Amino acid sequence: MIKGRLNLIFFSLILFSALIFWRLFSLQVVQGDYWRALAQGLNFLNFKETVERGEIFFNDREPLVINKNFSLVFTSFPELQDLDGTAEILSQILQMPQETVSEKIKKNSLYSFVKDSLTEEEALKIKEANIPGVHLKENRKRYFPQETMASQAVGFTDADFQGRYGLEEHYNDVLKEGKNLVLTLDYNVQFRAEELLKKAGKNLKIGSGSILVMDPNSGKILALANFPNFDPNNYQEYAQKGDLALFQNSATQKIFEPGSVFKPVTMAGALEEEKITPQTAYQDPGEIKIGGYKILNYEGRTYPGQITMTEVLEKSINTGAVFAERQLGHNLFLKYIERFGFFGRTGIDLNEIYSENKELKKGYEINFATASFGQGIEITQIQLVRAFAAIANGGRLVKPYLVDKINDKTTAPELSQPIISVKTASQLTAMLTSVVENGFSRKAKIPGYHIAGKTGTAQVPVSGKYSLDKTVQSFIGFFPAFNPQFVALVKLDNPQSNTAEYSALPVFRDLAEYIINLYQIPPDYEIK
Repeated sequence: MIKGRLNLIFFSLILFSALIFWRLFSLQVVQGDYWRALAQGLNFLNFKETVERGEIFFNDREPLVINKNFSLVFTSFPELQDLDGTAEILSQILQMPQETVSEKIKKNSLYSFVKDSLTEEEALKIKEANIPGVHLKENRKRYFPQETMASQAVGFTDADFQGRYGLEEHYNDVLKEGKNLVLTLDYNVQFRAEELLKKAGKNLKIGSGSILVMDPNSGKILALANFPNFDPNNYQEYAQKGDLALFQNSATQKIFEPGSVFKPVTMAGALEEEKITPQTAYQDPGEIKIGGYKILNYEGRTYPGQITMTEVLEKSINTGAVFAERQLGHNLFLKYIERFGFFGRTGIDLNEIYSENKELKKGYEINFATASFGQGIEITQIQLVRAFAAIANGGRLVKPYLVDKINDKTTAPELSQPIISVKTASQLTAMLTSVVENGFSRKAKIPGYHIAGKTGTAQVPVSGKYSLDKTVQSFIGFFPAFNPQFVALVKLDNPQSNTAEYSALPVFRDLAEYIINLYQIPPDYEIK
């Protein structure tokens, strides 16, 4: 009796073990692909970083990048009852081609992804349709509430939650730790800058353009605007079109020849070495021959009589810049270009490139001559803004930066040792103020405020030659000139205008006037 019971128990255990073995075999081997697909689908749906990615804000805490729940829709093939009917309904709700939807849902899988980031209306319609085999799932994602605003500055995150381009990439490790970024960007100034670029796109037909605004005393970037820009919420659409260059920030990742906005750098070196003064005069020859090359002034103009160095800037005379460079000497000229930071990175907290200007460093006479007025030398916009900030703040290079706070830790400004004396900076400021008061940049004047600035209209090199059709037109200045709080660059690529006086300069004036009113800056002289 006892032996029979033991045999029964033993047999039951063997049977039970066999059932378990068969079940495991079935799950792992027979239905292995099925369950792996399910697991992958569920892993995708529930993927979440251990620590939620930090968010990004403007300087007034207006959100630029946040984390937000979105609905996504997927289908489970075994539950679908009418493939064609389901594809038709989903295509109508989601505004997707029916063929695309059909291709997605006909996969023999428990999880077939259809679309992510549904609108509230789309999610509601799918829920109300109650289609067998169609499911909604909440998904935590990056959301850019300002859409295209500051897009090249901020970048985006890819499907693996890795930062790509802009701040998302530069601060990827910090953001992955859940730390928030508060930027130096001023929402209002950024918005106005982008509006002005859009207007230039419409009225001047620019191919592209940028506006940078920086505090010359600290290096805080208040606006970094580009045209055209993109919506990081839908970066995949741009990538599919091959518009990857659109993701780059042209202020830090594209080089250009600046033209006459570079002349103050040439003057700075010559003034610092006491090779010239603002009143030093020369006779304009109209043209300068170097080897087989001719250097001319704009439109081949010749300026009679004695021309001072201040007038060289006022009238943007190329031969005068060559004269100043020759007084300084080639070696010292290179030295001051390096001092102003044009042969290296600025240290801005974004991906950044720079040109070593190898052609200029070869030492050919023609290269030094053209570089004196900004042709044949390659720079970035952020390098130029930093150089002018040094003139504005009394002679020190600042380190430009976009992140003011990481959580509650504030970024401290970084300034170099003086690269030019306070005397030189003051002389040059007075000269640049005269450019606006008396020179070709009069349209930049704002009653009650001294503006220091310079225009530049540069030819664009194409296949080893300068294009007769394309130009880069820019204006850079700082204000109030003798107590500067802002330095701003407007750069427009190939506008339908002869010179920067009629393109970039009016944009600068509109922006400067807006900033003065926004920050309620008191006038620095009485209007008569």
